[in-house]
Amino acid sequence: MAFFGKTRSKPHVVCVPFPAQGHINPMLKLAKLLHFNGDFHVTFVNTEYNHLRLLKSRGPNSLNGLSSFRFETIPDGLPESDVEATQDVPSLCDSTRKTCLPHFKKLISKLNNSTDTPRVTCIVSDGTMSFALEAAEEVNVPVVLFWTNSACGFMCYLQYRHLIEKGFTPLKDSSYITNGYLDTTVDWVPGIKELRLKDFPSFMRTTDPNDVMVDFVLWECERALKASAIILNTFDALEHDVLEAFSSINNLPPVYPIGPLNFLFKDVTDKELNSIGSNLWKEDRECLEWLESKEPNTVVYVNFGSIAVITNEQLIEFAWGLANSKKTFLWVIRPDLITGENSVLPQEFLEETKNRGMLSSWCPQEEVLDHSAIGGFLTHSGWNSTLESVCGGVPMICWPFFSEQHTNCRFSCHEWGIGLEIEDAKRDKIEGLVRELMDEEKGKEMKEKALRLKELAIDASCGPYGSSFLNFKKLFHLFS
Repeated sequence: MAFFGKTRSKPHVVCVPFPAQGHINPMLKLAKLLHFNGDFHVTFVNTEYNHLRLLKSRGPNSLNGLSSFRFETIPDGLPESDVEATQDVPSLCDSTRKTCLPHFKKLISKLNNSTDTPRVTCIVSDGTMSFALEAAEEVNVPVVLFWTNSACGFMCYLQYRHLIEKGFTPLKDSSYITNGYLDTTVDWVPGIKELRLKDFPSFMRTTDPNDVMVDFVLWECERALKASAIILNTFDALEHDVLEAFSSINNLPPVYPIGPLNFLFKDVTDKELNSIGSNLWKEDRECLEWLESKEPNTVVYVNFGSIAVITNEQLIEFAWGLANSKKTFLWVIRPDLITGENSVLPQEFLEETKNRGMLSSWCPQEEVLDHSAIGGFLTHSGWNSTLESVCGGVPMICWPFFSEQHTNCRFSCHEWGIGLEIEDAKRDKIEGLVRELMDEEKGKEMKEKALRLKELAIDASCGPYGSSFLNFKKLFHLFS
């Protein structure tokens, strides 16, 4: 069912995600939705580095696109690298902010001067790629910023200025990270009753008054005020209080929750469009066949996302925690998961779990979390993973690493009641949490809450009256 009627002249939207897996995935879904439901011409802009990674993971013709859905590239400004790994986030943030604008302007000019594409009518930029605002101003088109984190995470980023003004950051010295200071609670964040300092996005845990990431957050949040609108991949029933509170922030443009995008996306039936993928690693689909042989709600899925890195010692603790729980598991171990070395799992662990464990280098996560065999998800609490877990009705064990993953963890565990937090990543603690999630009454209650949130997510994304469905329709006039 199409959201929008045909327009006399085809609108042309340029989508530019932040160059990391967790930002590319939702932006590509949004681009496909606009193309399928609104008859938009789409130009999707990857960095040169990620463009090459996509060609390697998905095949040399995978980004040929369609006649009205095309891919372009701009450089990210970082030195060339032959290593196939997630780039350093602070370096990437600093570089894209300082170097991408002239290349993006040149691309917009090229598109507008092309004889086989419509003129650009709107830019949808990642919230952390706001150089698009200047480019849009030159050609007089609106910019919609897509912040791909949670509403609670975005709200906390907007409070960074207040954290500095109130003296909470920078920290006086590094001991403040471990001496209990981060357990300090605040009650002045709009839409959030109470939050510990450790629940704020982790970039505030710095002693440097000139910290690159704090400066970057302040910069992007200030520039968010210049957008025509802000969109979030969430839904009202999940984050109602925070979403309502955005209206209390001076000069903030309208905020539209349009998620979960993967539920809105279920109506996209164009096979050619659906064949366009965004995984930067080659997917191992054998795990889906393996899951078919398992009973419902018996498998623990483990994946720490596309950016987090751990030590081999931490890997071994998780391995024995899973082994000692005696539960069946599917564990994604990315090629670059271990800091500065290859992952080495003990042979004894491999022997112990050979009949009930599967290891994968990367997998189609949405399909995995939607599979009936999955009973729990051990996750880094990235927003895509959290929302996909909600959409699968799957409760979580949360081990956040950085950024707003800590905020997502707090909400999953204490607001929504669908998560258990790992406070000490030792094998006995991990074993205990896995057993609690899979076997005990608390785990059953979490499963019921997760399934209820799944129902609310479906309701939000369904027409004609779902809140996210209606918000997506409202955006049409801005996009076109």
